[in-house]
Amino acid sequence: MVDSYHMTPEEFRVRGHEVIDWLADYMETVADADIIPDVDPGDIRDRIPAAAPETPESFEQIMSDLDEVVRPGLVHWQSPGWFAYFPANTSPPSILGDLVSSGLGQQGMLWSTSPACTEIENAVVDWMVELLGLPSGWKTAGPGGGVIQMSASDSTHTALVVARHQRTAQGGVDQMVAYTSAQAHSSVEKGARMAGIPHIRLISVDDRYAMRPQALAVAVAEDLAAGRQPIFVASTVGTTGTTAVDPIEAVGAIAREHGLWHHVDAAYAGSAMICPEFRIHQPGLDTVDSYTTNPHKWMFTNFDCNLFYVADRSQLVETMSILPPYLRSQRSEEGNVIDYRDWHVPLGRRFRALKLWFVLRSYGAEGIRHHIREHVHLAKELEERLGADDRFDLIAPVPFGLVTFRHSAGNEATDALALAINASGHSYVTPSKLGETSFIRVSVGQTNTGRKHVDRLWRVIDRAA
Repeated sequence: MVDSYHMTPEEFRVRGHEVIDWLADYMETVADADIIPDVDPGDIRDRIPAAAPETPESFEQIMSDLDEVVRPGLVHWQSPGWFAYFPANTSPPSILGDLVSSGLGQQGMLWSTSPACTEIENAVVDWMVELLGLPSGWKTAGPGGGVIQMSASDSTHTALVVARHQRTAQGGVDQMVAYTSAQAHSSVEKGARMAGIPHIRLISVDDRYAMRPQALAVAVAEDLAAGRQPIFVASTVGTTGTTAVDPIEAVGAIAREHGLWHHVDAAYAGSAMICPEFRIHQPGLDTVDSYTTNPHKWMFTNFDCNLFYVADRSQLVETMSILPPYLRSQRSEEGNVIDYRDWHVPLGRRFRALKLWFVLRSYGAEGIRHHIREHVHLAKELEERLGADDRFDLIAPVPFGLVTFRHSAGNEATDALALAINASGHSYVTPSKLGETSFIRVSVGQTNTGRKHVDRLWRVIDRAA
């Protein structure tokens, strides 16, 4: 008996073309759409029936609802006028790689459950070691290694758990302390809380908003004197607020002196390291314990795709490995394969490497370098325009693609300027604060952002100011 409730491969072929056509149309028109939808809370939910359908609906109706229900509620992160937060970029090669991953439905928890999933990931994370100028020992053949996780928050949490586990034998958890910059991403503090580390110290920053090593040294000394146990410190390359760069080497020296796990969060800026000239911002990586960066931010790869590297994978695997009988396999016990289930919290894992593999092969390293350099160049030009105009004050240096500025008339004028930019429809920025000081973040890095889009943003700033 034929099961009429299944979509046949032939129908899938037809419907798949329709979906790709819809997405291609979206790509062609998103630049002309208002970035923020004109909806109120509950508007989208009210367009969806209260209960799931009892009988199958037509695919035509489903496609119609992409236009009638889905699109009206979208925030257009893929607009070239998206200058808010950091980018969450897509690209056609990445979308196709993600589609193949979904279609294949692999579970890459063990080598034996999908050799292709595991070994392509081995290759891609090794490629990225070379492309980003990371220590060679972080390759699969070395003592370290890399894995694709969901987000930098997951990687930071994992690093905190490993640090806690490795030090638990030396004393109780109650007195453990983790350190990071006062400008670090909130995921460090959240990760420490999730890992059960009760003390988190936010270290003061200098006039460039980078962590002050001397302040870190003082905090560690004070905690030791109070009988607490320092176990972890996170440096940031490209903080969320201002893309400040912590001094990795100086922080690393303190970490080594006191036996702290040293984690580097390069979630946004790590992609820039594909261009050798930006590697001046992360010297001393050969002394850190773990490192994370997000190709899904600035390397044209769909969310979720985070890279997490460790200098010594034995500590990671020892912390994460629990081996029930149903996960045993001959290949694993022979010790010549990697089982990525031992590299992070989840057991199940998707074939994430495919989309990054598609991107790297479709753009080539030179193509990615071209786009990142162009984004940084456009950000520098905007910085120069703002710096030459006495209506504006720059907040922080521009090492990558983020420009931070405020209206010289103060907070009220700055807040009004941000509202005016975002009301334009075609450009969107992030209002932010440092203490009581309002400022505006402009992140240049969306896949299709070009000079005309930054020029258009400048015209709005100029008029509204």
